[in-house]
Amino acid sequence: MSENKQAKPRAVGPGHGGPMAGMMRGGEKAKDFKGSMRKLLKRLSKYNLAFIAVFFLAIASTIFTIFGPKVLGQATTKLFEGVMQKLQQVPNASIDFDYIGNIIFWLLMMYIAAAFFSFVMGFIMSKVATQIGYELRKDISTKINRLPLRFFDKTPHGEVLSRITNDVDTITSTLQQSLTQMITSVTSVIGVAIMMFTISWQMTLVTLIILPLSFVLIMVIVKFSQKQFRLQASALGKVSSHVEEMYGGHVIMKAFNGEKQSLEAFDAYNKELYQSAWKSQFFSSIMMPLMMFVGNLGYVAVSIQGGILAINGIISVGDIQAFLQYVRNFTQPISQTAQISNTLQSTAAAAERVFAFLAEAEEVEDIQDSVSIANIQGEVSFEDVVFGYDENKPVINGFSAKIKPGQKVAIVGPTGAGKTTMVKLLMRFYDVNQGKIKVDDHDLRNFKRNELRSLFGMVLQDTWLFNGTIEDNLKYGKLDATREEVEAASKAAYVDHFIHTLPNNYQYALNEEASNISQGQKQLLTIARAFLANPKILILDEATSSVDTRTEVLIQKAMDKLMSNRTSFIIAHRLSTIRNADLILVMKDGNIVEQGTHLSLMDKGGFYQQLYNSQFEA
Repeated sequence: MSENKQAKPRAVGPGHGGPMAGMMRGGEKAKDFKGSMRKLLKRLSKYNLAFIAVFFLAIASTIFTIFGPKVLGQATTKLFEGVMQKLQQVPNASIDFDYIGNIIFWLLMMYIAAAFFSFVMGFIMSKVATQIGYELRKDISTKINRLPLRFFDKTPHGEVLSRITNDVDTITSTLQQSLTQMITSVTSVIGVAIMMFTISWQMTLVTLIILPLSFVLIMVIVKFSQKQFRLQASALGKVSSHVEEMYGGHVIMKAFNGEKQSLEAFDAYNKELYQSAWKSQFFSSIMMPLMMFVGNLGYVAVSIQGGILAINGIISVGDIQAFLQYVRNFTQPISQTAQISNTLQSTAAAAERVFAFLAEAEEVEDIQDSVSIANIQGEVSFEDVVFGYDENKPVINGFSAKIKPGQKVAIVGPTGAGKTTMVKLLMRFYDVNQGKIKVDDHDLRNFKRNELRSLFGMVLQDTWLFNGTIEDNLKYGKLDATREEVEAASKAAYVDHFIHTLPNNYQYALNEEASNISQGQKQLLTIARAFLANPKILILDEATSSVDTRTEVLIQKAMDKLMSNRTSFIIAHRLSTIRNADLILVMKDGNIVEQGTHLSLMDKGGFYQQLYNSQFEA
């Protein structure tokens, strides 16, 4: 069982990748639009049948909708002719309500069919979009578990979170809404243009002359609004990050009287958000009035010309009514298409980030003929180990040591000496650049990673407990543990009594940050979890630093029992706690400068003695 750092709200500044990172990029364009869309289409190819069905359903729904005004125009013409004949007192003049009723019936059937096709189309796309979102999130989650620790050391947590939330949501929402809207918009523009030509090519030309004005207005507004929306998203990210940062550290902020500085920073970010927000909303809100203005110009021109044509008997009154409806249906899809083009840019950018993440280099594959861990005794040896997070800047230089099974080994040294790095290498979170690390004379690289790590138990100074019951948290060390084993481990760690003071005992639920118990109690639980895991090799990183003196004595006894006949590595900061270690490795600048027992090292009068005495100078 490996111990991770306590999960806490991450304070993210404006320049860091936080949960808002994906939102900030709302207007970002993909570096390789064609390549990203090609990868996305390849990803979607398994749903080709569904997309083909959606394509034809969208066309069918649009066609039925397009024919509506033309059919309704026929009913209007028939009604107008009947009324005019009565006004002119034509003998036997009447309104053919049967004909009109028949047209209205078929018109209703057409609209019902259009609605049905639209419903089926929406159902299919919702199913496909959510399935794709599910698969992408699953792939990202799987990828996270295959990435080396090196990736997470250089990548902010918020960047990874952004892939699985904002970016995937952008892709799925585009598939669910914008894709079908694009098909219907293009179909509507083409279909409406054809229907307008069938009614009157003269009025169609008048409409098309006004069309460029609509395009120019749309492009100008989109250009300005897109810029402001980007600024708004960025400012919103700064506000959210500042609030999150101040909330996460509000105790420190108050302790150092930072309220005034915090408010001043918030006011600056809030003003920036205000400026970009009202501008973005303004440009967005004037889109429709301007389009209506242009549309009204078209209505006026078409009405005047249509009246002239109707007086001359070239077209009917119903055709004028139908044409006016088509004019309205012609401008709306054009503005939708312009908005969709911006959405596609954001989708391509989101897809680019998702696929870039999925293409990240993974951990080196485990070898096929791996060493079995069945009979591992716990002997560990370091042979001329050289390692650097940057290969050109090694932090471990020629590290060599041999630890016998069951030995208690303490690793001491100043900050930055390489103590924690050695543990990361031992757990094979990183592979050495040179040399070898062996367990029972087998190179670590000859084990499967999950089997190798099952040999280790870790208890760190920074605890990690998740949202769930105490029993679930303890069984994280051994998922198939019985209740009796859980209680035995708790008693060994002197935490059973504390658990029985809680409501529901072992079923007591910890919240997300486990803030409903004390830090010392968290530490006790993680120690009990290590007991339950019963590892071959134990790693302790100042595991008792968060408990009181009385509890520390009890824990030390429990630790002695836990470390009995088990190879143990203790990263020590308080040297008084490791005086009974079988072997002390003294590190400095990535090298072992001294090794031996406490007494032998003190007799040498070297670096260890300096470290030890510096803690007791007072």
